[in-house]
Amino acid sequence: MKIKQWFAAAALLAAFGQAFAAVDVNSANEDALRGIKGIGPARAKAILDERGAHGPFKDASDLGKRVKGLGGHTVERLQAEGLAVGPANAQPAQGAQAAQKVAQASPAKPGAQTTPAVTVKK
Repeated sequence: MKIKQWFAAAALLAAFGQAFAAVDVNSANEDALRGIKGIGPARAKAILDERGAHGPFKDASDLGKRVKGLGGHTVERLQAEGLAVGPANAQPAQGAQAAQKVAQASPAKPGAQTTPAVTVKK
């Protein structure tokens, strides 16, 4: 009986941990973006391409306007799933920049593990 309680408590803590973790669209790499429910490879690439071409996103509406297929309701849903739009002057973390350069230089091998950059809001 105690093992079941322990697993239930662990699952509850994991759920709360994910609820508070947010992925900042202005600093996240592809893997971090794909960690958000509703963002697949094509949408993550579109976000990164737009951010690379025209700079960081000012706010949620700017994200919705600049990335094809992300209307207001879609952006709201993605924000509910953990996507955050940080300040436009935010720079990607050095680890995220290095990981993105490596990923662009050499395609990842199938099954290779990568560490996504995650911004946690308090």
